[in-house]
Amino acid sequence: MGLADLFILAVGLSMDAFAVSVCKGLSIGKIKLRHAAAAGIWFGGAQALMPLIGYFLGSRFSGAVNKYSHVIAFALLLFIGADMVKEAFSKDEDSTDASMSPLNMLLLAIATSIDALAVGVTFAFLETAIIPAVCFIGAVTFVFSAAGVKIGSVFGDKYKAKAELFGGAVLILLGVKILVS
Repeated sequence: MGLADLFILAVGLSMDAFAVSVCKGLSIGKIKLRHAAAAGIWFGGAQALMPLIGYFLGSRFSGAVNKYSHVIAFALLLFIGADMVKEAFSKDEDSTDASMSPLNMLLLAIATSIDALAVGVTFAFLETAIIPAVCFIGAVTFVFSAAGVKIGSVFGDKYKAKAELFGGAVLILLGVKILVS
């Protein structure tokens, strides 16, 4: 996986965290630098840790399914992307409060990074250099999440569904690229 592919993947993965950060910014109202930094650290850290866990889980059984690894990678990315697209069109309102408590942020960080766990399994199948990949994903998510808090305080939740739709489409297209190549 090249740097451009990794960047596109990182942006796609960070869209859930971005959308939640936008909602946090909306509910906090007047934000401070510490709000943006906290969102970036929690979401970026989780987005870096989850693929690492997935990678080690996937490495355990990648030898047994190596022949089908591209199909499995495609299926995982298609599933994750389709779920994000479905969520973008969902009429359900997400309730995000202004709390930046450690427990609240931990739960949100885990919830927004579950898809990154599956991507980590995909990394194991593709034999991706995991440490640079997770650092890159974490850094991109940090930036998007910190910016999301600010954007949310300025623009509200107007762009939440668009961010989820974009992220889902990116993951689906990346899955198709892996399947085809």
